[in-house]
Amino acid sequence: MYKIVALVWCLLFCLPVVAQVQGETHAGSAMPAQQKVALRFYTSEEDAPTLRKYNYAAILPDSAAARQEVQNLVYQLQQDAFLLASADSLYLRNDTLHVKLHIGQAFKWAQLRNGNLSEGILVESGFREKFYHEVPFKPAEYVKLQQRILDYAERNGYPFASVWLDSINIEDNKISAALMVEKAFVVTYDSLQVLGGSKTKPKFLMHYLQLYPGQPYNQQQIEASQRMLTALPYIKVTRPPQVRFARDKARVYYFLEDRQANQLDGVVGFLPDPTRSGNKLLITGEASLNIRNIKGTGKSIGLQWRRVNKGSVILNGEYLHPNLLGTPFELGAKFNLLKQDSSYITVQPRLQLGYYTLKYSKFSVFNEWRNSRILSAANPQQLQNLDLADARTTTYGLNYRWNNLDDFYFPRRGRSVELQLAAGTKTLLRNPDLEKSFYDTLDLKTNQLSISMRLENFFRLGKNSALLTRLQGEALLNDQIFLNDMYRIGGLSSLRGFDDYFFYASSYAVGTLEYRLFTAQDSYVLLFYDQGYYRSDLKASLASGFPLGVGGGISFSTGAGIFQLVYSLGKSEQQPLSFKYSKIHFGITSKF
Repeated sequence: MYKIVALVWCLLFCLPVVAQVQGETHAGSAMPAQQKVALRFYTSEEDAPTLRKYNYAAILPDSAAARQEVQNLVYQLQQDAFLLASADSLYLRNDTLHVKLHIGQAFKWAQLRNGNLSEGILVESGFREKFYHEVPFKPAEYVKLQQRILDYAERNGYPFASVWLDSINIEDNKISAALMVEKAFVVTYDSLQVLGGSKTKPKFLMHYLQLYPGQPYNQQQIEASQRMLTALPYIKVTRPPQVRFARDKARVYYFLEDRQANQLDGVVGFLPDPTRSGNKLLITGEASLNIRNIKGTGKSIGLQWRRVNKGSVILNGEYLHPNLLGTPFELGAKFNLLKQDSSYITVQPRLQLGYYTLKYSKFSVFNEWRNSRILSAANPQQLQNLDLADARTTTYGLNYRWNNLDDFYFPRRGRSVELQLAAGTKTLLRNPDLEKSFYDTLDLKTNQLSISMRLENFFRLGKNSALLTRLQGEALLNDQIFLNDMYRIGGLSSLRGFDDYFFYASSYAVGTLEYRLFTAQDSYVLLFYDQGYYRSDLKASLASGFPLGVGGGISFSTGAGIFQLVYSLGKSEQQPLSFKYSKIHFGITSKF
């Protein structure tokens, strides 16, 4: 009867059996505080072969450690199907702890039947009756099965479900039972509430987090929602979300504060001017404006202007519209313009449709149009050598982002991944400055494929420091690549130590190691090393190289905003590693 009662208690409560040391401890002779203690077990002849299969420490630092070793051994025996294992008595004599150990026989499953589990639960939990026939009964495995069933119920609107064994029968240490589940009643979402100083609209969060009134309650979704909120740059989560149940309804409360995420910044760069003699400097610059969470609806707009070198200008624009027509989809529009001195101008608009998942990620599909035209002031010799060409490209692609950084602006731990694949058709446009017969040997329409990636990993090295490792790269695959088709790398945002857009590349990769020592929550000192690789597949001038950049800088918060200064040196076949070619970038980011 004692065996049956103990086993039923274990099965019904479904908790790992915590070893209890029974009996009284009898005091022996006095022992110095630091004297080591030997451990000695006494078992029956039937239990001795089983005990020899287990490893345990025979010499312990003190009596407390010896008692803990006994508990650990008993617990391991119970988890290995010896459910009635126990330390019936123990006593300390001189430097030895004597333990009378009972192990008993291992329990087995004779049969575990499906009581009332639905097909959905069977699939999600992985329960099969054949897995529980003539196999050892291990409490930990049974607890895991229970938890899988409860997790399935919590994801499907039954947060108050319970699991138990029915019709338990024990014969010759073999257990047969029926696995039962009681779902109780279905719970659905009632509403979503925002508490705190945030102006973010509950309707926006409802679509972003996909928590809709009347939808079955999902505990996994509630846990994932807090991670999704950390990906938004304009709000700060002050407390974990709370759920209040009222009968069959669940109301979710989020505790949010607004962050100063609207951004107005400028960066100024001082570079040696290769077109002028002496120690003349070329001043480059960048200005950005980002307005986020417009009227609490999650909408955002961004503009960026850059002067990368003499006569070359970049203009970028972006608009994001979440909850398109009341759905969880996000509509995005981007615009990019590049004017390269007097050679060519490229305009590149893009439309995309994005969808956020519950696990840190976002999927997007997009359509992009690229129109590159040669300017009238371009050198005719370049046209003749096919370095430049008028072209129109239409591509369709997929973009995937995954992000679990612990902070949007100043991360110290976490990863960020972005992958993109695009395919389409490039059409060459006839240039009036060339003879019509010049295009007879060219394919006016070709297929084009592009691949890009950006991988970041932040390792927290201590309380106030972090290490950033980053790998970014792109590849353009086309049988006819021209100068104005190629990627441009170099500068503060890609390969530091060089002028902005210094290298032309049909494919490239840049690896970064950056150490950050934080002096405050939003201030740090940095040291970095950038190692690049690029390849140019121009037919007239094939080239490749391994440029590198090193340097350091500071970023700290001021009353006017966040000030940043970066000093860098670069080395390549075109530029020696010299202070003469050093680059200094500094700017201030104002948030409001």
